[in-house]
Amino acid sequence: MDKRNALRAGAVSAVATLMLLMTSPAFANIRDDGDDPGKGLSVGETVGLYVVIPIVAFLVIAGLVALPSITGRKKKS
Repeated sequence: MDKRNALRAGAVSAVATLMLLMTSPAFANIRDDGDDPGKGLSVGETVGLYVVIPIVAFLVIAGLVALPSITGRKKKS
């Protein structure tokens, strides 16, 4: 059983490594003709975009899901 798990872990690691090596040219910082990256995000914009907006979206969706049970209506059966 341990050999099978070790073999599986080795295969997953090998595939993950190969995938990472295949995508490594995508990380290159080579500018193409007409490339205009624009200005970067500030710290506040980054936190708002990647932290605040997802938390607010989660709370809105959770509130909408919980709303029927909060109103307390009983289902007709």
